[in-house]
Amino acid sequence: MDTTVLIIAVASALGGLVLGRLLMGIKANNIIKAANAKAKAIQRKAHQQGDRLKKDKILQAKERFLELKGEHEKVILQREKKILEVENRVKDKEAKLNNELNRTKSLSKNLEDKSSTLNLKLEKLEGQKRTLDQQLEQQIQKLEELSGYSAEQAKEELVQSLKDRANASAMSYVQTQLEEAKLTVDQEAKKLIVSTIQRIGTEEAVENCVSVFNLESDDMKGRIIGREGRNIRALEAATGVEFIVDDTPEAIILSCFDPVRREIARLALHRLVTDGRIHPARIEEVVRKTSKQIDNEIIEVGKRTVIDLGIHGLNPELIKVVGRMKYRSSYGQNLLQHSREVAKLCGVMASELGLNAKLAKRAGLLHDIGKVPEEETEVPHALLGMEWAEKYGEKKEVCNAIGAHHDEIEMTSLLSPIVQVCDAISGARPGARRQVMDSYVQRLKDLENIAYDFNGVNKAYAIQAGRELRVVVESEKVTDEQAAGLSFEISQKIQTDMTYPGQVKVTVIRETRAVNVAK
Repeated sequence: MDTTVLIIAVASALGGLVLGRLLMGIKANNIIKAANAKAKAIQRKAHQQGDRLKKDKILQAKERFLELKGEHEKVILQREKKILEVENRVKDKEAKLNNELNRTKSLSKNLEDKSSTLNLKLEKLEGQKRTLDQQLEQQIQKLEELSGYSAEQAKEELVQSLKDRANASAMSYVQTQLEEAKLTVDQEAKKLIVSTIQRIGTEEAVENCVSVFNLESDDMKGRIIGREGRNIRALEAATGVEFIVDDTPEAIILSCFDPVRREIARLALHRLVTDGRIHPARIEEVVRKTSKQIDNEIIEVGKRTVIDLGIHGLNPELIKVVGRMKYRSSYGQNLLQHSREVAKLCGVMASELGLNAKLAKRAGLLHDIGKVPEEETEVPHALLGMEWAEKYGEKKEVCNAIGAHHDEIEMTSLLSPIVQVCDAISGARPGARRQVMDSYVQRLKDLENIAYDFNGVNKAYAIQAGRELRVVVESEKVTDEQAAGLSFEISQKIQTDMTYPGQVKVTVIRETRAVNVAK
């Protein structure tokens, strides 16, 4: 029983397995058929798309071919057009050349005709010349017979007389030209110097050996003096300046020959008075700080000066020396202002003479640096300044101009006399130096008094440092025509009676005033 069941079960399993196999084969065949059908459909679709793309590409290729063909035809047309234009130009040139050839032929024919005519005229002239030569020989023979001289002898005497006359005329002409040249050179030199002086003008700078320090009240004098005078003694010891406290209201006088020390003392005293703390320790501290401040200010002044004058590449030590000149004076004239003025004068004069104006300015600025040594020396300031300039790399022309401006060495360049002349001009300028101040004031008074000697002069003013005399006349006594004559007469009298540098312009002013009073 069990065996039978087992056999039946095995048989059933085998039958199911066979049946499953059959069913799977049928299903697989169906799937293969469906796949083949789908593949054929895809293949048909791909063929259709390929045909469509092929047609599109053929159409695009045709369109591109048509475009290229059109462009090619346009290029060909343009080339043909250019060729036609070139052919037309060539035809025009050929026509012009033909015209020129025809005209040249006609001109050459005319020239041949004129040439033949000229040849005939030349032959005729040669015949006339021969005739004239024969007549001239006959005339010379007659003259020789009459005068008893041969032609050669007469020629020699004539030539000798002409030579003597030419030599005399030449000597006279040369002498005249030399005299005129001397006069012209003197006049031009005077004009150049006068023009330079009038173009450069600086303020008068007269410096004393004292400075006045103003106070708000006299009570501060006691604090500055201190107990038993210890503060003022500390100030004098620290600065080397004499402090004069007298009965002058609200003022203290600082006296010292050294302007730098005097300026340090003035600034230090100003700081102390402003701060209010005045005692010996504070005084020494403030004086030290002020000394450093002055040193920095000296350098800044030197830098500003060389920048203002357009001088470049100056050694820092020379810049410091230039700044120190601000606190030095020569015959009452501030040394820095004097050197600036000389530099400007040198630049103008060098430009007028066609020389290097920048180099002339440099020499003019540095010409008096030997006057500001840190220690006293017996070497003349011109030679000392030249040594400094050589030490700090200045050019030979500048060094020679510095050393030779007082004729202590020989001048070797044209800059040297220019610096010497400009130094003299600046020093002799009216009011520049104390030693000529009195004569300057007297000259201005004499200038005004000359105008008052003429009738009709109401007022006279000497202005612009004596370079102009302005005269106001009375309108009732002097007419417009007489005013012009009066100006000329005054200028002539000034030339005759006075000695003065430069020029003096005389301006006569005549005005009419009508005045009424409303009541």
